[in-house]
Amino acid sequence: MLVQEIIAAKRDGKALTTEQISFMVQGIYDGHVSDSQLGAFAMAVFMRGMTMPERINLTQQMMYSGRVISWQDLNLNGPVLDKHSTGGVGDKISFLLAPIVAACGGYVPMISGRGLGHTGGTLDKLESLKGYNPYPNEAAFKKLVQDVGCAIIGQTDDLAPADRRFYATRDVTATVESIDLITASILSKKLAAGLDGLVMDVKTGNGAFAADYDMAVELAQSITDVASGAGVPTHSLITDMNQVLGHSVGNAVEIQESVDCLMNPAAADTRLVEITLQLAAHMLLIGGLADDQISAYAKAQKALHSGQAAEVFARMCSAMGAEQSILASDLFAGLPINQPILASTSGYVTSMDTHAIGMAMVSVGAGRRIATDKVDHGLGLTRVVAVGEYVEGGAPLAIAHMRTQEQFQVVDTALQQGLVLSQQQPTDSPLIYQTITADGVAV
Repeated sequence: MLVQEIIAAKRDGKALTTEQISFMVQGIYDGHVSDSQLGAFAMAVFMRGMTMPERINLTQQMMYSGRVISWQDLNLNGPVLDKHSTGGVGDKISFLLAPIVAACGGYVPMISGRGLGHTGGTLDKLESLKGYNPYPNEAAFKKLVQDVGCAIIGQTDDLAPADRRFYATRDVTATVESIDLITASILSKKLAAGLDGLVMDVKTGNGAFAADYDMAVELAQSITDVASGAGVPTHSLITDMNQVLGHSVGNAVEIQESVDCLMNPAAADTRLVEITLQLAAHMLLIGGLADDQISAYAKAQKALHSGQAAEVFARMCSAMGAEQSILASDLFAGLPINQPILASTSGYVTSMDTHAIGMAMVSVGAGRRIATDKVDHGLGLTRVVAVGEYVEGGAPLAIAHMRTQEQFQVVDTALQQGLVLSQQQPTDSPLIYQTITADGVAV
């Protein structure tokens, strides 16, 4: 079998066999496929697409290119479940969701990534906690999940290694936006965690990767069908990302908001709480921990409001090495500049350029332009206004926590230009647009 023949077959629009895909993935992993051949293959897939069996095969072959975690030896008394988000600005759901599901009897081995582009990274946020070690060995990881119920760690080099090289090539060959390849990339890593069920949070709007709604629907259906076809029941929720999720953007400030929410959910941002509980309900339903969506939601809600989820999160962070008392009222020291960004006029917040806010935070050092950039975990925005909120002229649009006036000016400009205020109150937009299952029926 020759690599160029496989490329030619896909170039000509033919469906690849399991053997061809297996040969290609093995070559990606061991180097027998050259960079130029891999780029050509990526472009052929980008232009011609893949059938559903091809997507499933590609996902499974990339998953098996490295270590696949098994939980059978632990005899867990509940399902192994996870959530994956396509990313957004202020997305701190994982810190609430994992302990909620664990408190309800699920086991959540959440393998997460760092931020790149305008969206924040789960690991960067957790590393705001001094001592937090996101890279335990496999035995320690599994023991932590067994004992606590959840663990949020970083992706190691031996999980879906073929995807790492493939993604790097796609990044420089203008083929990132392929639904086929995005699906295989996301799921090869998630399914390597040995899951019994998965819930996808596919965000759409001006702060999301899938800014176009039709693309979000296509991606959600693809991921749902491929994961389910690979033996992992999956629901995908298409959720709104036309504004910051919650009231904070940054690393330490998002951890603080998450802890505040776990400790006092009644006072937390209602959008953040609602989407978290909806995602949790789907995880519990898929895992057989509830009989229907209503009872699943009620069970998740009880875990949050009773304080059980807060206790689980505290135990997880402590077990991962965090030195702070995670349930303290004020986890982090203030920065030299803690200054309000003031509205220049009065009116309802009718729209928010969420992408621009995310990029402003990246530009001051709270995120990464390239993978090797260092992150300043302390920088952040808090008390960010919400779409639909009325703001008086001279009142705060947000509080900026910065180290220099130059940094403050960057985020001040981003909010002044990115928030549109008018005298007409905007209509409420849905928080969850659609829920997709493998059979295409919303639940």
